[in-house]
Amino acid sequence: MREPTVIAADYFDTYSVVGLLAVVGVLFVAVAFGAGRLLRPVVPTPEKLLTYECGVDPVGEGWAHTQVRYYVYAFLYVIFAVDSIFLFPWATVFAAPGYGATTLVEMFVFLGFLAVGLLYAYKKGVLAWT
Repeated sequence: MREPTVIAADYFDTYSVVGLLAVVGVLFVAVAFGAGRLLRPVVPTPEKLLTYECGVDPVGEGWAHTQVRYYVYAFLYVIFAVDSIFLFPWATVFAAPGYGATTLVEMFVFLGFLAVGLLYAYKKGVLAWT
């Protein structure tokens, strides 16, 4: 059996590799940004200082009205996309011995909260497209 100091040294060696990799990554990004700043041409012209969006020259005011319902649909999509991400770890733990019934109940509580939120949005008329 190995001594505890040897085990601790191996344990901290793994963290030193992660730390070294993080330092190398930060240095790589810093060198890349520094090289970009030194090598790029800097020639400001009035055309370069204009707002650019999708190849169309800006005309008129910058204020535009958008309907809130599009944001609501996007927000609902994000909510359900994040919630579907929670289903994957649950599916892996569900198969483990001793976790089946507990995780099943927890997931039904979780899905129940989602269903109540969706029902609330439906009752408020948020999901009506017109």
